[in-house]
Amino acid sequence: MKLMFDIQVLALQTDMTRITSFKTGRDAQNRVFPECESKQPFHPASHHGNREERIMEFNKICKFRVGQLSYFLEKMKSTMDGDASLLDKTLIIWGSPMADPNIHNHRRCPLVLLGHANGMLKGNLHLKAADSTPMANVMLTLLHQLGLDDMKSFGDSTGEFSLSELRTTTVA
Repeated sequence: MKLMFDIQVLALQTDMTRITSFKTGRDAQNRVFPECESKQPFHPASHHGNREERIMEFNKICKFRVGQLSYFLEKMKSTMDGDASLLDKTLIIWGSPMADPNIHNHRRCPLVLLGHANGMLKGNLHLKAADSTPMANVMLTLLHQLGLDDMKSFGDSTGEFSLSELRTTTVA
């Protein structure tokens, strides 16, 4: 994973691309992550049956995978692009297609926006969407903020999702 992050940073730094996409693993994969101190394969562990010991085992795998993000963020933060870091100039979208993999629930999936996108994102905010809000609403908002105002919809979007502090709680 770190090698893939290094390649992405290098590609952005050298202006080989302005967009990268990286999926850290297939949802149905049966890979074991011995680095996270779990002997369970990812997909079987995700079907924990709401049993606490199995949830905690799945949590080990998830913590490991999400924990790899700090390496990427540090690399982006320490790589300068003119007068600012790549992290300051970049929008990173990190998320999951599953909210509750135990029941294959695709509603209220976690989504994190990182970086400052050249000042587009303020940061240090936690936004909670209403239960019926499609994730595509965030994507539509981001597209509009990136200048693609002619996009009237994106996927199953129902409108924009406010990224302002009016619907947020500040992260301590």
